[in-house]
Amino acid sequence: MQLPPPRQWEPLSFVPILAGLCWLLPDAGGGWLLWALPPGVLLLSCGTALLLFPGDPRISAYMALAGFLGVLFFLPAWIAGGFWPALLALAGSAASFMAAGRAALTREPQGLEVPAPERGPRMDLKVGMDEAVLGYFVGGARMPAGEQALQVCRQAEQMLAAIRQRGLDRDPAALHPEPPAPARAYIQKARHRGQDHEVLRFDSGFVPDAGLPGAAAWNAHERNRECHVRLLRHPGPPRPWLLCIHGYRMGTPWLDFSLFSPRWLHHRLGFNLILPVLPLHGPRRIAARSGDHYLDGDPLDLVHAQSQALWDLRRSLAWLRQNEGRARVGVMGYSLGGYNAALLASYERELDFTLAVIPVTDFASALMRFVPPGHLRYYREHGLDEQRYRDILQVVSPLARAPLLPRERLHLVAAAADRIVLPDHPQRLARHWGVPVTWYQGSHLSIRYEREPGLVLRHAAAAAGWPLA
Repeated sequence: MQLPPPRQWEPLSFVPILAGLCWLLPDAGGGWLLWALPPGVLLLSCGTALLLFPGDPRISAYMALAGFLGVLFFLPAWIAGGFWPALLALAGSAASFMAAGRAALTREPQGLEVPAPERGPRMDLKVGMDEAVLGYFVGGARMPAGEQALQVCRQAEQMLAAIRQRGLDRDPAALHPEPPAPARAYIQKARHRGQDHEVLRFDSGFVPDAGLPGAAAWNAHERNRECHVRLLRHPGPPRPWLLCIHGYRMGTPWLDFSLFSPRWLHHRLGFNLILPVLPLHGPRRIAARSGDHYLDGDPLDLVHAQSQALWDLRRSLAWLRQNEGRARVGVMGYSLGGYNAALLASYERELDFTLAVIPVTDFASALMRFVPPGHLRYYREHGLDEQRYRDILQVVSPLARAPLLPRERLHLVAAAADRIVLPDHPQRLARHWGVPVTWYQGSHLSIRYEREPGLVLRHAAAAAGWPLA
């Protein structure tokens, strides 16, 4: 690991400081101020924080988000306060967005086995997109506070004790029995932006382990009890199925079909597609946003979320095999879906291949990286540090068990400049699987525009003997 040399001052901090002043200083009336305050205050605050307290990953995330807001607010600000002040604020916001990408990338340690990210405006833009989404994720995350924070620490101790007492830390498979195919399932036709597909619904049947804290509360999420699976299948002779696992806060047709393009995967390559919706996402959400309470809120809920995700994915496969005979299935997952694709490879041996793209592999480090310092100190004082959280999550980790597939069926694609899933995550999975990583010069969110995932998918399918249209 190569660490960048430390700096007392960050020169890039003056970009958001000046941009914030461009929003806040013009005397253009109350209408202007209404649109100027959110990006202006946030840009000025982030610039000052970057100048005085460099190194906190939340700063560049909020800075990119503020720059993005400034670009969005250009048109109403123009109407409210005039063209030239709005244009100057727009330029400052765009520059701050790019500077956030540059600052985040230059301060990140470089892995010895990871190709060095290319430098330039194009990469700054890609990384800026990651940082803006991180700002949205971190800013919108709910953190346990007060008595609830103390309860989380106590339940963490109880959960780890229960895991060790039952030997689940040595054999997580005891927590994950194989689910049966659903006894009843319902299929209805649907259409989204001209794409016909089917929606399969059935009872999840998942029951959280009563011996683990939080099981009763998890079981009370009624909307989460029904599985939703989207199907795209060709008429005629059997074709191979690609199981597509979406990422965090996805699970809706417009997002999932933009990531797993039916035009390419279904029509051009000729695959049948099966797209399960992960717990708490899409139509299974239990709060305002898709994915709420999966990675935010009570951190121990992640054990139940991942246990149910594995159960539901295997139950979807059981339905497929029951209704499609000896269906040939490959798996492809992005980000959180990559985590679940890797986890599935440790429990399902009848898969033609598994392709994990930009996969997170260690939620303890990924989530603790953005926990506010006050929460971190409190958690550590009460026994819940990063290692203890990692020990708890070991029961749902793809690194806890050897994959059931041979190496030639395991594939990894990752981004050299990923800011949401740092390159260390796919590296850990690569070492666990004993396979190389296919790297691309981009970020987490630039994945839709990169060639490598498609090339590796075609290679995996061809190696499995799938006919390619």
